[in-house]
Amino acid sequence: MNKKYFLMLSVVSLLALGACKKSKEEPKTEPKTEEPKTEDEIPPATSNRRELSQDSIFLYAKQLYYWNDKLPTYKVFNPRKYTSLSTDLDNYEAELLGIAKYSDPYEWTTGDSDPKFSYISDKTKKNTGATGFVREKTLNVDLEGNGNDIGLRLVPYLTNTTTRSYLFFITAIYDKSPAAAAGLKRGMVVTKVNGTPVGAHFENEVDFLNNALAQASVTIEGKGYLDNVVFSKTLTKTNYSDSSPIYSQKVFTAGAKKIGYMAMARFSRLSNPSSNNPSDVDLDPVFANFSSKGVTDLIIDLRYNGGGYIQTAEYLMNLMAPSSTTGKVMFSEYYNSIVQNNQATILKNQALPDENGKAQFFNGKLVTYFDYKPNPFSVANNTSNFNKKGTLNGVQNVVFLVTGNTASASELMINSLKPYLNVKVVGQTTYGKPIGFFPVRIENRYDVFFSMFETKNSLGQGGYYSGIKPDT
Repeated sequence: MNKKYFLMLSVVSLLALGACKKSKEEPKTEPKTEEPKTEDEIPPATSNRRELSQDSIFLYAKQLYYWNDKLPTYKVFNPRKYTSLSTDLDNYEAELLGIAKYSDPYEWTTGDSDPKFSYISDKTKKNTGATGFVREKTLNVDLEGNGNDIGLRLVPYLTNTTTRSYLFFITAIYDKSPAAAAGLKRGMVVTKVNGTPVGAHFENEVDFLNNALAQASVTIEGKGYLDNVVFSKTLTKTNYSDSSPIYSQKVFTAGAKKIGYMAMARFSRLSNPSSNNPSDVDLDPVFANFSSKGVTDLIIDLRYNGGGYIQTAEYLMNLMAPSSTTGKVMFSEYYNSIVQNNQATILKNQALPDENGKAQFFNGKLVTYFDYKPNPFSVANNTSNFNKKGTLNGVQNVVFLVTGNTASASELMINSLKPYLNVKVVGQTTYGKPIGFFPVRIENRYDVFFSMFETKNSLGQGGYYSGIKPDT
């Protein structure tokens, strides 16, 4: 049994014009004046479904949350107090925010309205957004390559901090989307939305943009930033699938060097995620092309990559790294002491899915996260080693293009390759998420993603909660 289908995702908002930052201050140990009483940890009896779920969220956090040692007793926290919002999900998210506040300053500081890392996903409402502009807690295209939108990622770039004027750039086109079918390209600038000029004052126009782009269809007009070729397209929200996570790839010649460039949107699930011999229909051809053209250096564009499957990040690193790294430590995952010591008995309630998301059985018994192998969450059992893939060899220099939207699995890859390659980071400080998780299912509907483990490279380096700073 294996558990390589863990996630590292961010909840970055595209409306932020800069990187979100947190302090690197080490966690403070709270003074303990009295050991909690057993009765303070036991929820009162109830048959109310919402209250049972609220209890579950807190009790899972008490064992699994990375900063669980900072959480109070059940009685003090009182998860059932979150009742003022209109839906169960809203109240569950309010509870999760209450939990995150105890991690201060790691995934919450004063003024934050959401946890920086943890979130809850409603599996019945995936891919319901109609636009690529507002990115909230779900990706516009999910990690299986399914989309239900117009297929654009639009980002405002301020051109004057006094007047608040901006250029509304198309920074990404999702493969197989309506925007791709319409021939739109990265680097185009939108100047009108539904006939209304945009770009004069961001704060005055953002509500209009959000509303217009959230409709089932929208007309956008603009021009190429470099060639000034005008365009006008009406896009209609559509379901599409098998969308490649690779925006672009090409090979440049610079003197005697061949430089391979690849822009990647997300770390989608591998097309063949077999633990013994994985492969991928999107990544493999790119690196086969790099190899055939004698690429010596790489530029990996992660400017809008918020993360995804750890297994895919590992696979990409194995395509990039030289064969001499095989067998060497790539990174390790560090859980809290309860989880590391196999004392998180609450995981007996969580089935361990296979690579297809199905429950697994062994000798007629359901396989759970708690007992699928001895000491499943020790550091030794959660250390990944390099295992060279593909024929591209000898690359020593890698440049990563990053922004404040570069997060999670993207940062994991940068940090893991630093001990072995000449890595340069160019752009803005990254989001800052050295944290990963796997989903905890409640009500057979909601997946709760608690911050569960921190990753560190072979040199024990991690803790980039304030982001990875660029070299240039």
